[in-house]
Amino acid sequence: MLGLPVAAGAKERLSDDKVTITSIIGDVAGRDAIVLDDEISRGTTVFELLDRLHEEGVRSVAVACTHGLFADNALDKLAATDVTEIVCTNTAPLQVEQPKLTVLSVAPALAEAINRIHNGESVSSLFDH
Repeated sequence: MLGLPVAAGAKERLSDDKVTITSIIGDVAGRDAIVLDDEISRGTTVFELLDRLHEEGVRSVAVACTHGLFADNALDKLAATDVTEIVCTNTAPLQVEQPKLTVLSVAPALAEAINRIHNGESVSSLFDH
């Protein structure tokens, strides 16, 4: 949708707290990367991916996820890296202040979905672009 190139990390989960990214599929050298993940709990996947991206010569990295759980001080650990920005939604409560963190509200999307259901309108069309 952004008209930008896409790369992916080839991931293997070894256990609940151990992940390996064996390679980056796509060209990231000299580029600014946006890492997208569905959930960040302990951050094992993100930290492993950051290591691989730096090995591949990425210029900068921002991180975004839907559910920012940030267990075991993952947010502070992530903020202590050279990540430029961390973005998540408010689907999980966060009671922290972190300059690199931007929290986006899901309330408008939920309100619109509820309104459409109430009025017998399409909810799936919310995701058409």
